[in-house]
Amino acid sequence: MVKFLDLVGQYNEIKDEIDVAIARVIGSAAYIGGPDLTAFEEEFADFQQAQHCVGVANGTDALEIAIEALDLPSGSEILVPANSFVASSEAVTRSGHRVLFCEADAVSYTIDLDDAAHRVTEKTKAMIVVHLYGHPADMAAVMTFARKHGLKVIEDCAQAHGAEFDGRRIGAIGDIGAFSFYPGKNLGAYGDGGAILTDDEQLARKSRMIANHGRIDKYDHQFEGRNSRLDGLQAAILRAKLPHLDTWIDRRNAVAQRYFDALGDLDWLILPTIADNVRHAFHLFVVRTDHRDALQAFLKENGVSSGIHYPIALPDLGAYDYLRGPDTPILATKLAPTLLSLPMGEHLTESDTDKVIAAVRSFQP
Repeated sequence: MVKFLDLVGQYNEIKDEIDVAIARVIGSAAYIGGPDLTAFEEEFADFQQAQHCVGVANGTDALEIAIEALDLPSGSEILVPANSFVASSEAVTRSGHRVLFCEADAVSYTIDLDDAAHRVTEKTKAMIVVHLYGHPADMAAVMTFARKHGLKVIEDCAQAHGAEFDGRRIGAIGDIGAFSFYPGKNLGAYGDGGAILTDDEQLARKSRMIANHGRIDKYDHQFEGRNSRLDGLQAAILRAKLPHLDTWIDRRNAVAQRYFDALGDLDWLILPTIADNVRHAFHLFVVRTDHRDALQAFLKENGVSSGIHYPIALPDLGAYDYLRGPDTPILATKLAPTLLSLPMGEHLTESDTDKVIAAVRSFQP
């Protein structure tokens, strides 16, 4: 079976580095905070070309804390693209605000600014820009849009570690960015983890205080915060992985190019696109076909794993029944039954990729 994801294989590739990192933390008992967390925050900020990094417990916390740090008026509307993971929208509601779903672009799957423009009201104060599947949103257009409408920009970078727009890493192009280090991400921990990036010193300080019970110094609580920590073990593991990330992304792009070259002539299959001015991180390689379920079953029968991201558009989830109305975005609903993620990752050999290609090409729609 061609694996969709191979975390054991990734570990074996850098086993010595990971083992040393884990042993270092255990030997010093620096499980909460400590030198590896401090070092990782500095190294990840440098890697992503940001001024500040705050490690937190997971990617959803990163989004919620980022929203809270912006200090928006209670009950503000926040634009969220309809095709994403639920964390992108639940972070808005759980922060005391209202989700304003807008369409995802049919080509890049990132936020559709033309549709968003028709949804902005006087209560709209921010937008969450999801760099979906690892392809950066058009951040130049996003920032122009945000300035025009007076909106704060939160970058959801959970799938886009190392991705670039116009030669700049994503994450701190907007006001604030949120990352997940869930194990299956391009840069994944061995458990949950997340980070907030920003170039704004005050936002970084506020985020750090929110994540640490409303304090900077021990027992000096300036307000009620929460407990959201990136622990020392996860930070050390991420530090060991980070120097490999660019190489892994290059390998993912090489796999993607093989798919493009071999599958581009199939008229029943729509491949992803890459804008000229971006570096795609290829967290996922998502294709579209009206024969999605049959293709997925066929691939499984022929030894190829695949995935679906995401089977239900956010506005169609039961959690958002109360938001549904005549203006509910419909493109994401139409796309959902057609999306299929082919195997993607640095673990794939040429033989693996050839097997995927052969299986897809032999499918008869």
